[in-house]
Amino acid sequence: MSGAGVPSLAVNATGLRVAVIAGSWHTEIMEGLIAGAREAIAASGAEQSHFTVAGSFELPAAAQIALTPIAEGGGGFDAAVCLGVIIRGGTPHFEYVASAVTDGLTRVQLDTGRPVGFGVLTTDNEEQALDRSGLPGSRESKGVEAAEAALHLAITMHAISAGGLMHAEQHGA
Repeated sequence: MSGAGVPSLAVNATGLRVAVIAGSWHTEIMEGLIAGAREAIAASGAEQSHFTVAGSFELPAAAQIALTPIAEGGGGFDAAVCLGVIIRGGTPHFEYVASAVTDGLTRVQLDTGRPVGFGVLTTDNEEQALDRSGLPGSRESKGVEAAEAALHLAITMHAISAGGLMHAEQHGA
């Protein structure tokens, strides 16, 4: 089971602004991912805004603009939680899209210096995606995990940039 050993990353993120950016494919699965992310963000005390893009391939561009400072024409969000579903088919399309989205979101995180929660499911079939969606009966909630990871990293990055004068653990929930 891939969810074995998942840490609890819940933090107090009061004052942070988070963009939840979700693809449109696989509506039922996306509803579970979005609900999980939104619940985790609300529990942290952070503010959130929700945006929808066509599919997973569009997530990096949306995250880039969301995390770009307002003074530079962006949204100025402190973190982005990107949610999508890519299910393997009978062609190499899956590999190209999954790789492009992963590489793109990694680049956005490094280029902006702001956290990107990776909640993009890359599965062999719909059943695997449902099992990770956070819907009733599923074993995992990758929406919750992506949101918690982004928020935890935002708090940790703030602690690091403060010169280590405080520990990220002090901001725990």
